[in-house]
Amino acid sequence: MKRSATVFVLLLASCATPQLAPGPRIAITIDDVPVHAPYPPGQSANDVNAQMIAALTAQHVPAMAFFNGIGVERQPETMTALGQWRAAGLIVGNHTWSHRHLSEMSQGEFETEVARDEPILGQIGGGTGWRWFRYPFLDEGEDAAKRVSGRQVLAKHGYRVAAVTMSFSDWQWTAPYTRCAAAHDDAAVGDLERMYLASAKENAAVARDTSRKLYGRDIPYVLLMHVSAMSAHMMPRLLQLYRDAGFRFVALADAEHDPSYREYTDLGLPPPPSPWDLAAKKGVQIAVATDYSAKLAAMCPGAGAAVSSP
Repeated sequence: MKRSATVFVLLLASCATPQLAPGPRIAITIDDVPVHAPYPPGQSANDVNAQMIAALTAQHVPAMAFFNGIGVERQPETMTALGQWRAAGLIVGNHTWSHRHLSEMSQGEFETEVARDEPILGQIGGGTGWRWFRYPFLDEGEDAAKRVSGRQVLAKHGYRVAAVTMSFSDWQWTAPYTRCAAAHDDAAVGDLERMYLASAKENAAVARDTSRKLYGRDIPYVLLMHVSAMSAHMMPRLLQLYRDAGFRFVALADAEHDPSYREYTDLGLPPPPSPWDLAAKKGVQIAVATDYSAKLAAMCPGAGAAVSSP
C-alpha cells in the first residue's frame, strides 16, 4: 500500500512538471555597421551604435555586426563605434567595403571589396572568429556562374556566409522614423513603433512556418537587422518580443552549425537553392507577410532631411 501510494505521488509530480521541449533559437545579425543613415536631429552614427550595443549587452544577447568600410572612410569618428562592438564581446564580420551588388561586379572587383575590409577587421577582431560574410542586398550573383565565382572568392579568404532565414525589412523604418522624429510627431512615431513590432512578430511566425514546411522542424533562425536609429530605439522591446514568443538567443556560429546551413559554411559545396526553389521542389507554398512599404513611405512626408546610407 505504501509503495503504491509512493508510485502514485511520483506519477502525479511528473504530470505537474512536464518536460518542455526547448524553444526555437535565433541569432541576431546587424548589417551596415557603423553607418546606416539617415539619423534624427541630434543623433549621430556613434550614438546609434552605442544605443544598440547597450540594448544587446543589457539582455546578454550574442550578436554579430557586419561592417562596411566606406562608413569609416566617410566618418572616421565611427572607428570608435567599431571598438565598442568588440569591447562588448560582439563580433564584427565583413559586409564588403562599399556595399555594392555582387551582380554588378566582376570576380576581381568583388575580391577587392572583400579584402579591403580585412585590415580594419583584423585590427579590431584580434584573433576572434570574424571571418563571416554577409552579401550586400543579399545579392549572391545574377546567375549560377556568378554565385560560384563569389563563393570561390570567399572560400579563398576563409569565410563562412551568414545566411538570412528571418527578416522583417527593418531598414524600411529608418527614413520614416527620422522624418517623424524631426517633425516632433509623437503620434506618428507611436504608429511606427506598433507597425515595427507587428511586422517583426508576423515575420517570425512566417519564418517558423516556412522552416517547418521545408525542413519539418524549427531550424535555428538567423535574423537580419540594420544599425539604424529606429532599430536601436526599438531593440529592448524587440528582444522582449522574441523572448515572449519562446525564442532563445544564440551566436551565429551556433545557429549555422545546424545541417540546414551546410552550404553556407562549406563553400566548396554547390550553392544552396533559394527557399522558393526548395518550396517548389517539395510542392509547398511559402506564406508572405504584410507589406508595410506604402504606409511607411506616406509617414510624415517632407519632414526631416534625408541622408543616404552607404
